[in-house]
Amino acid sequence: MTTTDVLSVPFLDLGAVNEPLREEYHRAWHAVLEHGCFVGGAEVDRFEEEFAQYCGASACIGVANGTDALELILVGLGIGRGDEVIVPANTFVATVEAVCAAGARPVFVDVLPDTLQIDPAAVAAAVTPATAAVMAVHLFGQMVDVTALAAVADRHGLALIEDAAQAHGALFAGRRAGNVGVAAGFSFYPGKNLGALGDGGAVVTSDSQLAARVRGLSNHGRSADDRHRHDACGRNSRLDTLQAAVLSAKLPRLDEHNAGRAEVMERYRMALPAGCRPLSVHPAARPVHHLAVVEVDDRPRLTTALSACGIGWGVHYPVPCHRQPAFAHLAREPLPVAERAADRILSLPMWPSISDAEVWRVCEALCEAIA
Repeated sequence: MTTTDVLSVPFLDLGAVNEPLREEYHRAWHAVLEHGCFVGGAEVDRFEEEFAQYCGASACIGVANGTDALELILVGLGIGRGDEVIVPANTFVATVEAVCAAGARPVFVDVLPDTLQIDPAAVAAAVTPATAAVMAVHLFGQMVDVTALAAVADRHGLALIEDAAQAHGALFAGRRAGNVGVAAGFSFYPGKNLGALGDGGAVVTSDSQLAARVRGLSNHGRSADDRHRHDACGRNSRLDTLQAAVLSAKLPRLDEHNAGRAEVMERYRMALPAGCRPLSVHPAARPVHHLAVVEVDDRPRLTTALSACGIGWGVHYPVPCHRQPAFAHLAREPLPVAERAADRILSLPMWPSISDAEVWRVCEALCEAIA
């Protein structure tokens, strides 16, 4: 293919992702429409059971979104005012919002330069008597070094909480995301590896007491024994029936789709120019490539070239959380790795069925821009 060929490439083609499931979606919609239980229907129970089993955990509680999932975990653990929660600086703001909403203080730490995952040594150095938990954010679809991070958490008696919003199905040392910390928060935003047709999220845990607290808190603090008794001041954060039915239709294909993403990432690694360096993968990790992230020397030049060619792109994320106006007052010190990476990272088009021609077109455009 030459530059004279016109081939636009979107950043994400959700139509291509969802089209093969159109019939399953129609069946799900008609079933829910028929029984009319649009909130709390049997489909929710079914998906919760399926997703807990998939993650290797004993319980799953469907909630309204991934941000709520993280906050509900923190509140369910009793973490709040006076507590500190260690978070990586280069995460989506939802991680930090959840900590603040629970009443705790986020403590930002730096990340590893090769994977851009949270640095366990930095976590250990940031622990104080007020530290209650650490957020293991499985960024871009790769799990953090949970072996090293769990050792730090265990040594200091901290709750290890997984932010698995970008890591459905990812593995580290044979353990799946959602089966490592005391609990994990998942997002089912449409663009996720397991995406709904709207907002949705889940808390996954094998702690039965925590699961019961989260389930109650997410449903107005309602007692499990008496729906007219409210044992806590909770909230309305529930996964609706139709989204649960859609997620059940998609879950059996998640591993297949993740394998497709891995193949796409491998094609990128083979065809990208030397000036576009994919992030490293930990030897014990099996990522699911929610995003195809590379580091580049001149991002404005490359993004301008991609846009001129009709090629979608993203940056995840151009401003680290400790430099965001909402949270800058909480920053304790510069975090050079996260700050440098924020100027260099670039997310390329990624979905399971992106074609060889589309991947090649992206790489060709990058080669031409760097030449």
